[in-house]
Amino acid sequence: MNYCPRVNENQAWEFKLLYDGQCPMCRREAMWLQRRSKDGRLAFEDISSPGFDATRFGLTQEVLMGVMHGAFPDGRIVTKVEAFRQAYQLVGLGWLLAPTRWPGLKQLSNWGYEWFARNRVAIGKLFGGHDCPDGRCELKKP
Repeated sequence: MNYCPRVNENQAWEFKLLYDGQCPMCRREAMWLQRRSKDGRLAFEDISSPGFDATRFGLTQEVLMGVMHGAFPDGRIVTKVEAFRQAYQLVGLGWLLAPTRWPGLKQLSNWGYEWFARNRVAIGKLFGGHDCPDGRCELKKP
């Protein structure tokens, strides 16, 4: 059985990745990052789960579904590739995305991500489809 990471509200975290659990590729990326987040500093929340309330982040569901978002405990929100940079930094892989901060590459990486975000579900279905049998993913047990 495959699991999807979600935030554990009782756990201290430094950054929370708000991901679309209905997107197979997004879910796999979140699961991959969760396996590397041994200290709990990186948290996850599935924005497609029942009961998710986008207003807790001062946003709408539509806005959150548009591109990747991440939140800091103080309420700051980052989007697109910056959300991934923050998450990768917390799991010790910040160097992988460091070039996306460089002039030129920063804009190019955000444009590429925006294209991916618009097409993520269709792309994900090409590479493995939806692997949560009942349409919902479950919290991975620590």
